[in-house]
Amino acid sequence: MAKRLTCDVVVVGAGMVGAACALYAARTGLDVRVVDRGPVAGGTTGAGEGNLLVSDKEPGPELRLALLSARLWAELAPELGTAVEYEPKGGLVVASTPGTLAALRDFAAGQRAAGVTAVPVDGDRLAALEPHLAPGMAGGVHYPQDAQVMPALAAARLLRASGAAVHTGRTVTGVLRAADGTVYGVRTDRGDLHAPAVVNAAGTWGGELAALAGVRLPVLPRRGFVLVTERLPRMIRHKVYAADYVADVASGSAALRTSPVVEGTAAGPVLIGATRERVGFDRTLSLRAVRALAAGAIGLFPFLERVSALRTYAGFRPYLPDHLPAIGADPRAPGLFHACGHEGAGIGLATGTGQLIARALTGKPPELDLTPFRPERFDTDGGDTP
Repeated sequence: MAKRLTCDVVVVGAGMVGAACALYAARTGLDVRVVDRGPVAGGTTGAGEGNLLVSDKEPGPELRLALLSARLWAELAPELGTAVEYEPKGGLVVASTPGTLAALRDFAAGQRAAGVTAVPVDGDRLAALEPHLAPGMAGGVHYPQDAQVMPALAAARLLRASGAAVHTGRTVTGVLRAADGTVYGVRTDRGDLHAPAVVNAAGTWGGELAALAGVRLPVLPRRGFVLVTERLPRMIRHKVYAADYVADVASGSAALRTSPVVEGTAAGPVLIGATRERVGFDRTLSLRAVRALAAGAIGLFPFLERVSALRTYAGFRPYLPDHLPAIGADPRAPGLFHACGHEGAGIGLATGTGQLIARALTGKPPELDLTPFRPERFDTDGGDTP
């Protein structure tokens, strides 16, 4: 029996990626509904720092997605307004030793060949960019394309701009599939939503949603803490982090890894990250992790030793074993599209992901090759970890 359509597309997840998918899909003329069991930006998005980074991406598919997304963020920013706190302030990656600096500059050279603006900075020139940076650093690399947004507000503004109907507090309990396997909507605890396309933008719970459709996507949570200081005058001009942060992002280790990432915000507080560890969905405060954050930040900016930390919060990055998100149509369940598994880069990669999903939904050729992001790529790996 034919089902009466509720809409053209159901997007599951009202975080940044889901919001971007809704925006770009709606702008193709599709009727979009967004459903989330919690509030807008109630998951990973609300616990993020708002990073829009190209600086931490090695040449390859994720960097190409980051460059596309950076361009789209810059195009959207004037439309979204000042409330989203979009700041194209650039990033500064610093190295404390000559050996680390040499490796950083080799890394930056590869990025430049891939289209990134990466400007070497000698140690004696760092103070011109960051006057309060600890003295004695060997040097660094300046990345003008790095930017930042206030993630919760940005997600809300993207959803508002999309015009999509948003159903919060509504849990998806099943993915509806016809006898031939075709997806035709979702079942929720408050009724069914019928549509020929469902987008899995469920973040850390993307694997669970995939399982409801009968397909495998090994998304795992990777916990991270952020420290938030008292309000300060603008004393940190860029997003500043130590060179070893890139290695921590690329690591598949389940153990705690910390490397300092420090940035000011338009509202005044300084945000201090970043930690990574796989502990399931355990939100227990880790004093070890928080102390490591504080020590690393003070190592970069000694004045922070005299600044009060007002709070800390934890979030869960949606981690896939090869560190690439799943983006695009799932051939195992026609009508199901995935837009999840971005780990800690979902804020920055959301716009590119949303545009790619919209093109897939409407049958238009993508700007990027989606092969590295194909959702079925894990079916033959034999496990959930590298």
